[in-house]
Amino acid sequence: MPSQQKKVIFCMAGALSFVCAFGVVTALGTPLWIKATFLCKTGALLVNASGQELDKFMGEMQYGLFHGEGVRQCGLGARPFRILFFPDLLKAIPVSIHVNVVLFSVILIVSTLVGTAFFMYNAFGKPFETLHGPLGLYLLSFISAALWLPGPRKCAQGSCGCLVMILFASEVKIHHLSEKIANYKEGTYVYKTQSEKYTTSFWVVFICFSVHFLNGLLIRLAGFQFPFAKSKDTETTNVAADLMY
Repeated sequence: MPSQQKKVIFCMAGALSFVCAFGVVTALGTPLWIKATFLCKTGALLVNASGQELDKFMGEMQYGLFHGEGVRQCGLGARPFRILFFPDLLKAIPVSIHVNVVLFSVILIVSTLVGTAFFMYNAFGKPFETLHGPLGLYLLSFISAALWLPGPRKCAQGSCGCLVMILFASEVKIHHLSEKIANYKEGTYVYKTQSEKYTTSFWVVFICFSVHFLNGLLIRLAGFQFPFAKSKDTETTNVAADLMY
């Protein structure tokens, strides 16, 4: 492929990586990961509420990885509240999972920014066949989108972006994060989650996860083979060399 076309492809991949990094940084600090509604079960049972009467006992919240806000309702009017994970909710939430979500988000940002620099260096500099060259671009793209753990014949593939989504989803769905937040320091009333919806910031991470695979395809489009992929000519040469010895 002509050198000019390679520059264009690397610039496109670098720009996509930079936009992804900016998007994840923004997502990390915004309370737009989950929007949930929850029912004041205690109040609804006391008055035997049903149908539209349940609206008076329905609260809602929206939160991210660090903060959020919501409104509790238990038949006596709305009670706004703020959500602060650090340090307020540390005793109520699965801390190890939540910290890992933040940690992998930071790793995703850092690897994406380093990948952006490598793409631009390959576009305008003079890379050599080490981590500065195409191998490094593959490595960083797959660290961001896929962490490869080599085995005898197979590769166990994990993903920073994917791990962020899986861990956060497990925290919400399996460990009932919204319910724990709603019931935090509420000794009298018991709240039950009614609905949960992933919002903007969560899907930004998903888009970033997808873009890193696209970047890997762009590198291949630029004419560089995937790591550890041998051409037929190379294999033929190696076989011939083995036979000579």
